Amino acid sequence: MPKVLISDQMDPKAAEIFRARGIEVDEKTDLSKDELAAIIGDYDGLAIRSATKVTSEILAAATNLKVVGRAGIGVDNVDIPAASAKGVVVMNTPFGNSITTAEHAIALMFALARELPAADTSTQEGKWEKNRFMGVELTSKILGLIGAGNIGSIVAERALGLKMKVIAFDPFLTPERALDLGVEKVTLEDLLARADFITLHTPLTDQTRNILSRENLAKTKKGVRIVNCARGGLIDEAALKEGLESGQIAGAALDVFVEEPAKQSPLFGTPNFIATPHLGASTTEAQVNVAIQVAEQMSDFLNTGGVTNALNMPSLSAEEAPKLRPYMELAQKLGSLVGQLEGRSISGVSIEVEGAAAQLNPRPITGAVLAGLMQVYSDTVNMVNAPYLAKERGLDVREIRHDREGDYHTLVRVTVTTGEGPKSVAGTLFGNAAPRLVEIFGIRVEAELQGEMIYIVNDDAPGFIGRLGTVLGEAAINIGTFNLGRRAAGGEAVALVSVDSHVEKEVERAICALPGVRVVEPLRF
Repeated sequence: MPKVLISDQMDPKAAEIFRARGIEVDEKTDLSKDELAAIIGDYDGLAIRSATKVTSEILAAATNLKVVGRAGIGVDNVDIPAASAKGVVVMNTPFGNSITTAEHAIALMFALARELPAADTSTQEGKWEKNRFMGVELTSKILGLIGAGNIGSIVAERALGLKMKVIAFDPFLTPERALDLGVEKVTLEDLLARADFITLHTPLTDQTRNILSRENLAKTKKGVRIVNCARGGLIDEAALKEGLESGQIAGAALDVFVEEPAKQSPLFGTPNFIATPHLGASTTEAQVNVAIQVAEQMSDFLNTGGVTNALNMPSLSAEEAPKLRPYMELAQKLGSLVGQLEGRSISGVSIEVEGAAAQLNPRPITGAVLAGLMQVYSDTVNMVNAPYLAKERGLDVREIRHDREGDYHTLVRVTVTTGEGPKSVAGTLFGNAAPRLVEIFGIRVEAELQGEMIYIVNDDAPGFIGRLGTVLGEAAINIGTFNLGRRAAGGEAVALVSVDSHVEKEVERAICALPGVRVVEPLRF
């Protein structure tokens, strides 16, 4: 039975879902780093929010860990490269708190427009400064979105309902999607020059860090108001303070800061500045939603192999998993075959799919090929860390999808680039379920790839099969299946022999000594 640890405070529904799906769950919160490291080795899954830090040290102690689930969007507290190298899937729940975060951004826009926090403080101090707080309307103002993904699109929808004009800077926003949203796609320069309000809805990456830098803040329309409910680090906070003090920026509201918890900040006390303590996801509904989603996603993965909202491997829904599983098994075996035969000299790999395979999500198939291929380099490889191992070795990986109809209803071909040129293997599914090799290095050979096998290249000549059988018989090695192929009569031939026991070095040498034998490679699947 899989076992999961919930290490941060989470809605009770998460534990209920785990147990209902046959997963043992422990709830142990407020653990120190050392306490977590001492027990994490007992668990297959770790469910967290923002408090638990999943560092490389924690991952090193997590000997059985298969998945980390973050109830929320941000995964700044998870060392994703270290998790990937260890083969641990990292998931988040990007949609559970989208509405809540978008509504908080809209609320802060209203607060800035009407100076609500300052007006509240003044009124409660008995000042009644009615003429001091002269706000602005949102109606007809231009809202500039930096990031028009899930949350940004919700903000756009709400803003359009308030009769604002919405412009958006997002390199991934297509013209068709912009049209659907009712927004105008613009450059960052154009947005800065035109927007009356700017809201940020982008992750913190090397490309987005300080996207509102000192230089870019100076390019904004005078009197702009800025809202950030996304990530600290998107705005140069020192430059923002200077902009507020100079009047270039009429107001700013931050829910996130470069350093959190933000107990101190140079922005605190600055006129026309509003701060909230990272409340974007802090509603009852959002916390219930993300808890339910992370439990469902982790349960699907541990029980069926379904992968949803993973940050370090292709997503694979619980519905897709059964359909793709035979293809992934075939792909893994083809990768393993070519890896065992040519792994030390490979500089690139291409994965081609045709027929029924071309209608499926290609990423899990590619991941499975790499998982099989990279086994020659690591004994702990899986679909999560295989792409990272391939990248570390400088392998060029390509995916090719063919619409053509071939000799088989479905075909997966793996071609590797070697010092001797390209070499390929191909396979299909019998009965849509049973993986079967159909070609190896240009020679048609039908074989099941399983257990212990021997790959032999020899000159096609009478008597070879008998001599090979004698060598194996004298070594007390029983033959399971014998699969043959050749380029032409009397030319190069290939044998894939399934055997019931491991082929030791002395047996390998005895086969090599047979007349006409060119290559002997024991294989294991």
